Amino acid sequence: MVSLAFYNLKGGVGKTASAVNLAYLAAQEGKKTLVWDLDPQGSASFYLGASATTKNESKKILLQEIDITEAVIPTAYDHLSVIPADISARYADILLNEMKQFKKKVAGLLNSFKKEFDIIIIDCPPGLSILHEAIFYATDWILMPNIPTTLSIRSFETVLQFFKDNDINSDKIKCFFSMVDHRKNLHHETMHEFYKDKLFLKNYIPYLSDIEKMGIHQAPLETFASSSYAAQCYREVWKEIKRTCL
Repeated sequence: MVSLAFYNLKGGVGKTASAVNLAYLAAQEGKKTLVWDLDPQGSASFYLGASATTKNESKKILLQEIDITEAVIPTAYDHLSVIPADISARYADILLNEMKQFKKKVAGLLNSFKKEFDIIIIDCPPGLSILHEAIFYATDWILMPNIPTTLSIRSFETVLQFFKDNDINSDKIKCFFSMVDHRKNLHHETMHEFYKDKLFLKNYIPYLSDIEKMGIHQAPLETFASSSYAAQCYREVWKEIKRTCL
């Protein structure tokens, strides 16, 4: 089993769309795939047509009041399941802060699925907190989409410094550009600079309306626009992630 956390310090960078679309591609290849939605907004759950069946389920999972395996819901797509988020996920930092060995407890929750799934994809909320520290410790890879702008890159550098300050292996971070707008010179210049230093994956996700339509269709991009350029880009990113992380 390989665990991939989709994360960024900033919101609105295409993190959830990437998590859902890449999870779908993994499942279509026959890999038993689980999306664990830890963002209180629940966008990944919405895209996959799922909602929590128990009140305050996210909170109860972290407190181990319910078995995390009982929270898994199959989606409409073969080999793809989800643990939906609910608003109680906003309590994650408070709950983990009160736990001893909180990082190992999160790792233990992931290990519950070792025999059942090939890939676990975590959709993280934005920010930098105790929850994120636990996820950084517990997961195999941190996949970080970044818009090629100055502020987004500053966030990336802040996360790198956090890893260094907390003695977390930054080699598990894999970045890729998202929401790339070819009409903007700044995007091209920023991408060129970071490609030169080989800090980012070669492939990227463009800023296109087809991706935004996931909310209208409440479905992964491949299910309604598989021939689109955006879908092709997700396939190329997935190929590169497989070569790098799996």
